[in-house]
Amino acid sequence: MSRGSIEPTDEPAGPASEQGERGGHGASARPGTASGAATGPRRTAAATPATGTDTDTGAGVRGTASRRLPRRLLQLYAGLVLYGFSSALLVRAGLGLEPWNVLHQGLSELTGLSIGLMTTLLGVVVLLAWIPLRQRPGLGTVSNVLVIGLAMDVSLALLPEVTGLAVRIPLMVAGVVLNGLATGLYIAARFGPGPRDGLMTGLHRLTGYSIRLVRTGLEVAVVASGFLLGGSVGVGTVVYALAIGPLAQLGLRISAVPEGDGGSRVVASGNAERGTAEPGTAERGDAEQRTADSGHRAERGPVNRGTADAVRGTAAVRAARAILRR
Repeated sequence: MSRGSIEPTDEPAGPASEQGERGGHGASARPGTASGAATGPRRTAAATPATGTDTDTGAGVRGTASRRLPRRLLQLYAGLVLYGFSSALLVRAGLGLEPWNVLHQGLSELTGLSIGLMTTLLGVVVLLAWIPLRQRPGLGTVSNVLVIGLAMDVSLALLPEVTGLAVRIPLMVAGVVLNGLATGLYIAARFGPGPRDGLMTGLHRLTGYSIRLVRTGLEVAVVASGFLLGGSVGVGTVVYALAIGPLAQLGLRISAVPEGDGGSRVVASGNAERGTAEPGTAERGDAEQRTADSGHRAERGPVNRGTADAVRGTAAVRAARAILRR
């Protein structure tokens, strides 16, 4: 193309461009002109698709979360029933129980009530202690109190008494393994921690002592009290203390529910990867997340609501995973 054909095109473009850069206050920016007509539709076209896309994304996330609710409920109650069954296996093995069940068994010996009923009654007492500690129970918290003790008593009624180490040792190992997997199963459902775990995190926040110190103090107290009342302490108690962290982490990995923001899986990470976790860490993270979520909602309205719920679900799982530290 020749120079003569380019110059007529470039000449008028300069002034129009300059007027546009000045903010459109000149004649060319008035409605009805070619420049004003071109600018308006472009703004509308850019804004409309973005709003529609964000709304669709938020609705899609919420829809995905709703579809996963039945799975989470099934996982919660399957985990709690399996937990009660695994505890019954440890009772039948007679080689030592997990710390809290040492106390439950001791109280059962003292009162004549079944160990499952004592588990439920003590769970109610511990849950009441949440009130001054300002802990908030979830569906999983209340279900933990009601289901585990019942499942334990039913399992003990069905399981026969056993004798001989050749049977008792495998029962103990099966009880510890299933208990760890059951813990990961119901924690990953993200319906809230158990009452005893909430007591631990509440005391941590109230006293300022580390989670490790609070947990150790509580479990030493309940094991000693249970032992004095006639509860079973033995090799099973030690094996449980050493193995429960890694086994629960495995359970979390196996049973993690995909989040609603794109199907990512919640798996054990951070401290939990090392076989430990820190209850209370997640509460702090959850509070920070709620603050961030509020800012996002104010900024974008309903756009991020579903994603924020999914993120809070992730924080809840991490909080619950933190329970496993020994």
